[in-house]
Amino acid sequence: MKLRVSPPVFKGRLHDARTATSIGRWLGPAFALCFVTGLVSHFMQHPPDWLVDHIPSRPSWGYRVTQGLHVASGIAAVPLLLAKLWTVYPRLFEWPPLRSARHALERLSVAVLVAGAVFELVTGLLNTAQWYPWPFSFVPVHYAVAWLVTGSLVVHIAVKAPEIRAHWSRRSPGTLALPAQDGADRRSLLTAVAAAVGAVTLTTVGQSVTPLKGLILFAPRHPDHGPQSLPVNRTAAAAGVGRVADEQYRLVVVGPRPYTLTLEELRTLPQHEVELPIACVEGWSRSAHWTGVRVVDLLERSGAPADARVRVVSLQLRGGYRVSELGRAHARDPLTLLALRLNGEELDPDHGYPARLIAPNRPGVLQTKWVGRLEVLS
Repeated sequence: MKLRVSPPVFKGRLHDARTATSIGRWLGPAFALCFVTGLVSHFMQHPPDWLVDHIPSRPSWGYRVTQGLHVASGIAAVPLLLAKLWTVYPRLFEWPPLRSARHALERLSVAVLVAGAVFELVTGLLNTAQWYPWPFSFVPVHYAVAWLVTGSLVVHIAVKAPEIRAHWSRRSPGTLALPAQDGADRRSLLTAVAAAVGAVTLTTVGQSVTPLKGLILFAPRHPDHGPQSLPVNRTAAAAGVGRVADEQYRLVVVGPRPYTLTLEELRTLPQHEVELPIACVEGWSRSAHWTGVRVVDLLERSGAPADARVRVVSLQLRGGYRVSELGRAHARDPLTLLALRLNGEELDPDHGYPARLIAPNRPGVLQTKWVGRLEVLS
């Protein structure tokens, strides 16, 4: 006796092209915004040599906005992706699985797109909480998969363009061919999805849009929580620095006319005050009041050329960002300080005591703490 296995049958009325297209109109822009702002973040953190001197230092809040949008659009994409997958999952059980070359290309693009999108959103969310339960390096893998997802999304849209066009609006031919009674339920579903997107956004975006910080429920960082009311990602203990003794501290400036300054000598130099944000890759940001010595003044004292870059070296013993580089624009910007004070108080050890870098339009991981050395690069 021969058993015949039939594919499952799905009778849910909203697993249709109109619902998928409607959600896709929101999910596509969310992915595009997340991808573009992610590129900005990647190249600001890891600029190729030819780009270092072309990264602008203004507007001072630029990275705060782009990285805030990156994380916010990624979080907003989570309920959109779940709704999209719910709408289209019956197609995973279509039979026969491959009907033509076009159908094979569509299924391949969908498989890559779904796997990559889920990977990006899950790992991105875990990164905001600084939890890395995997053996690979997050930044390069996240960056590579982002390109894979974007490519598969472009292919998917191209393959599905006729169906998307047929169901784009209420008056499109494909939409008009669907049962009219489904329209009310579809609108209810889309309203619920929009409400979910709004809820997750409003309860997390306050970590970077500080006027909304009172609504934070799920963000892993609150912009007011931390030493001196400023969050900390890497403590002095984690960096192997502890508290640096005042009498032992030396700032070494290496240039055409190298010199060394004690902490007391640094404090006697002209002090400048700036209002600049710390904006971290995890999505949180907070403006603060900084006081210190302008880096450009230290460079001019060393005889550095006007177009010189600067390597900033931390006293920390371990960590991937113990060394950073300032391009020409950042090195010469009068807002770039070797900060000694935060919000009117001397720096807490976790904020880089006795001296840290603070520069405009720069990722938080590159705002080097516990600075012990500035090297002029020709």
